[in-house]
Amino acid sequence: MRQSLLRFVRTLHITRVLVRYRLDEVLYFLPILKPYQAVLRLSPMSWLGPKPQGGFAERLRQALETLGPTFIKLGQMLSTRRDLLPDYITQELAKLQDAVPPFPSDEACKIIESALGKPIHTVFSEFNSKPAAAASIAQVHFGVLQDGREVAIKVRRPGLRRIIDQDLAILGLLADLAERYSQEGRRLRIRAVVAEYAKTLRGELDLLREAANASQLRRNFAADPDLLYIPEIYWDYCSSSVLVMERIYGIPIGQLDALRAAGINFDQLSRRAADIFFRQVFRDAYFHADMHPGNIFIDPQSGRFIAVDFGIMGSLDDASQHYLAENMIAFFQRDYRRVAEAHVEAGWVPPDTNVQDFETAIRAIAEPVFEKPLNEISVANLLLRLFQTTRAFHMQTQPQLLLLQKTLVNVEGIARDFNPALNMWEVATPLLTEWLSRQRGPRAWWTEMKRHFPEWGLVLPEMPVLLHGILRQAQQGELPLVIRNQDLEGIRKEIRRGMLRLSFGVSGTFIVVGIGIMAALAHKLDYAILDLPLWVWLILLPGFTWVGARWIGSFFRIRD
Repeated sequence: MRQSLLRFVRTLHITRVLVRYRLDEVLYFLPILKPYQAVLRLSPMSWLGPKPQGGFAERLRQALETLGPTFIKLGQMLSTRRDLLPDYITQELAKLQDAVPPFPSDEACKIIESALGKPIHTVFSEFNSKPAAAASIAQVHFGVLQDGREVAIKVRRPGLRRIIDQDLAILGLLADLAERYSQEGRRLRIRAVVAEYAKTLRGELDLLREAANASQLRRNFAADPDLLYIPEIYWDYCSSSVLVMERIYGIPIGQLDALRAAGINFDQLSRRAADIFFRQVFRDAYFHADMHPGNIFIDPQSGRFIAVDFGIMGSLDDASQHYLAENMIAFFQRDYRRVAEAHVEAGWVPPDTNVQDFETAIRAIAEPVFEKPLNEISVANLLLRLFQTTRAFHMQTQPQLLLLQKTLVNVEGIARDFNPALNMWEVATPLLTEWLSRQRGPRAWWTEMKRHFPEWGLVLPEMPVLLHGILRQAQQGELPLVIRNQDLEGIRKEIRRGMLRLSFGVSGTFIVVGIGIMAALAHKLDYAILDLPLWVWLILLPGFTWVGARWIGSFFRIRD
């Protein structure tokens, strides 16, 4: 009950912000929310107070910043989705800032002491109470452990989880409505996108998970110390609300003048940035998905990259890796038929898609791009234009590729800042070719056999018994055949829900009509029907109708 009340209050606050910035019309693409428009138009909030300035995109950005971390990060994610939103909106959302005022240092100290179970002075010989950085999820302090190791201490904001849980519940409800009542919502798989976003955001709240992400990435690049350095995690001092890691010293990649003064080779940096990205995606299938300039530094001594903030990490399954590599190679070989076929094989577009029409559409967006020199081709923009085109062919949104799109845009921007003439394809080709060679032919078969051999050793002794049982059932005509269709299952559930709503609606109508009759015929309530007064019938009939509706509804109740 308390959670429902808090969620209701939060919903009112969100509504107030939308009305304040004249953004409430974004809700009305759902027919079920149309009546809500009239209610808001009658609210004093809609015609009192100052008028917001700027166009729709600017007002949207301001509203998201006002609503807090859940919506700021949602806007940052949407800023990379040019396949869903017009460019003028994504460009404005890209300005969203995650920097907020720090919370009081005494609260940070209490959180640290509570997490570690010790007074702060027994853990750190030095602790800087002034935050070095503050964001919507956490803030960072510097300190020195008792053994002299310099550390960065990340502390999660107090009370944040409750607000984010409320916001995600509201977003989940809106996503459910969008898929239920909007064909476009179903095509875009809004629920899956929100679920993926919720998983990512909750992962950021758990600093133990962030520590594990950093540890995994550090292990992946242990053999490439000249490319990327990941600070060491000090596990003895980590919890879900506090993370203690090695303090790093580097030059932020946005400070180009400082990097030049340090003698850094910009061409080498640009190639390293691209190399790091493609190694993470195709070698490890695990990548840092928040590589904006605030999280990346350059070691002035070695020129290698240093990464921080590992709350958002991406991963790809084997199928997504395979089809992504196939698409990129086919693109640059101008094999548009293969690009179209790869989309169908991956299930990204419906199986009945006309491959020839799809190929023609892809050629129309790619050929003008390839007329440019290769070093002027933006891989990120090419993929984004592809996603925009596939919208016409009912391509379903692939949540596992959202973070990859965002990261590719960031990495390519970083690489081009250092060297505008960089040929991203020249860097990517050797890694993609090597990766695909490992996925095909005898080498790939042998690798798969070695990986699955322990599993086969466990199940092979059972195979004769299982095969004999199946053949015996088939011979006796007892082999069960189960066919499930997700679309039919959804239709069946909607029919059940409709019957429930109908039964309760009819019973409610009887009750309301009965009450109206009683009010209208108050002077004739003693009139007898079958030896019972009229007022008795007006009470019994709605009651019997309600019981009957409950009884009918029991046959249609969904048991998930």
